[in-house]
Amino acid sequence: MFVLNNTPSIGNNFLAELRDAQIQQDSMRFRKNLERLGEIFAYEISKTLAYIDTEFETPLGTALVSVVEEHPVLATILRAGLPLHQGLLNYFDKADSAFIAAYRQTTKDDGFVIQKEYVTSPDLNGKIVIVADTMLATGRSIVLSCKELLDQYKIKQLHIVSVIASTEGVAYVKANLPKARLWLGAVDEEMTTKAYIVPGLGDAGDLAFGIKE
Repeated sequence: MFVLNNTPSIGNNFLAELRDAQIQQDSMRFRKNLERLGEIFAYEISKTLAYIDTEFETPLGTALVSVVEEHPVLATILRAGLPLHQGLLNYFDKADSAFIAAYRQTTKDDGFVIQKEYVTSPDLNGKIVIVADTMLATGRSIVLSCKELLDQYKIKQLHIVSVIASTEGVAYVKANLPKARLWLGAVDEEMTTKAYIVPGLGDAGDLAFGIKE
């Protein structure tokens, strides 16, 4: 498991701005910081991929460069994951994309269940797949979504990217997706009774795209 804020880097500045209630009022800045973190995660994940030496012709000769042998497929859970997905796509710019519609539905007892509407995806058989979801709270939505993909395809490697996770959510994902590798910005200890991470940053989807009905 990789946790970005365990090591000092400029990424912590972006995390800090995402959490800051004043800066959050600028939704464009909020989306941009999610995108920047997506780029950082893409760079870190790229270190785990296979590379192949390839010759390229320059105006003055031939250069041997080690390039990615196989591009991953990027999947995101709508809607909060979109800016994070864009950051990953900025670096993995030859990647195909998959999209998963999943959301919390409140129940009569003021709890919630995870509803999955649809999945649209290229062929993932034998592929490296990176799934992005900005917040990993209970872990239920990411596990439900990943299991849907794993049931349909023989995925070679599964990576999960989240900006903020809870300790409970991390434990749930590890228990249910033991072969997945987690890439996280920060891990917070607490959650509210409605499964919001504390201190977290609030509702990432609303902050990025406006309050939903």
